Amino acid sequence: MPVWEIVVTVVSLGVIIIFTIIGNVLVILSVFTYRPLRIVQNFFIVSLAVADLTVAVFVLPFNVAYSIIGKWVFGIHLCQMWLTCDIMCCTASILNLCAIALDRYWAITDPINYAQKRTVKRVMIMIGLVWAISVVICLPPLFGWNDWPDVFTSDTPCILTQERGFVIYSSSGSFYCPLLIMTMVYIKIFTATRRRLRERARASKLNQIPNSGKARLTREEDSAVSENGQNGYNDTSTKKLVQKKRRKKRKSGNKGQASPATPTLAPPPIAETSDLSNPKDEASPLDEKKGADVIVRVNPKDGSQIHQFIEEKQKISLSKERRAARTLGIIMGSFVVCWLPFFLMYVILPFCSTCPVPNDKVINFIVWLGYINSSLNPVIYTIFNLDFRRAFAKILRCPNTTAL
Repeated sequence: MPVWEIVVTVVSLGVIIIFTIIGNVLVILSVFTYRPLRIVQNFFIVSLAVADLTVAVFVLPFNVAYSIIGKWVFGIHLCQMWLTCDIMCCTASILNLCAIALDRYWAITDPINYAQKRTVKRVMIMIGLVWAISVVICLPPLFGWNDWPDVFTSDTPCILTQERGFVIYSSSGSFYCPLLIMTMVYIKIFTATRRRLRERARASKLNQIPNSGKARLTREEDSAVSENGQNGYNDTSTKKLVQKKRRKKRKSGNKGQASPATPTLAPPPIAETSDLSNPKDEASPLDEKKGADVIVRVNPKDGSQIHQFIEEKQKISLSKERRAARTLGIIMGSFVVCWLPFFLMYVILPFCSTCPVPNDKVINFIVWLGYINSSLNPVIYTIFNLDFRRAFAKILRCPNTTAL
């Protein structure tokens, strides 16, 4: 290999290794040091980061040395341990992605029951199964299920066994079965999220009435909506609006009348006052804002009103669901793009003796394309998860963290 090619290879692959190590270390530290991320489902992300970190520490440096030297000079035992660690760590990374997909699917399709089932014990058992399956998949070559030569010299290539039975066994457990599960789960997540969005849209339409039956908010109320609509109304802001409206009504001596009842799917009001003691008071929409739908409950005695902002928490929840599903889709997409070429080559070559064998550079590119998946997951979390962005900024002591 020419000197310039050696330099380019070492620099580029070295950057990938360092980036993978730093990114996954930041993910692990973020979950354990940043309180909003310290939730049980993020243990899956920690397990995934640990798997990716082991790939970067125990697998990639030997691959760089092997690529530069052109032959394996570390002996047969280290070769076998390196290949075994390669299979175990990459399989654990893929299976952790599968576990994250299943966890997200259960959380979306059965949120109430699964919230009770998603305990630390359950999550740790699932993570333990991920690593146990990875060990079971990687160990057989060490116990004779291989086609490694009996005599190993420095000129003997250190490559994964081409024994056909093990190729089918390992590729099925490491890639094809997880790929099938993740594809089915992601389709169901997408379908469930779309169905809930449509149901919520229909419910919002039922809460609307013709414009002629709508009143308008005062400037003070409109200002309060713009200030509080982003995060939903709290009890204090609602009471202030009620008190303002009540004082205005009492000064003018005008008393409001109850609006005609309109069917609504809204839950009970967020805040109630002692004036609203009449159980027959009826609710009707007052105005519609971008941030939330408004329901006004009118007391016929003194015209006092309570503004109830419905849908806001539901919209926030659905927004989180969409972001989570999108993130999961991107993770899965990068996983397929990175690993599919390698596993196609891994399965086809042992069964197709007439197929052209790629040269070493093409093989190295395909292998490293799979390894790059271990460096992409922290990037995906950073871009699409606000809590991870804040945690990364806090750990790195970046200024203007509030702007994130």
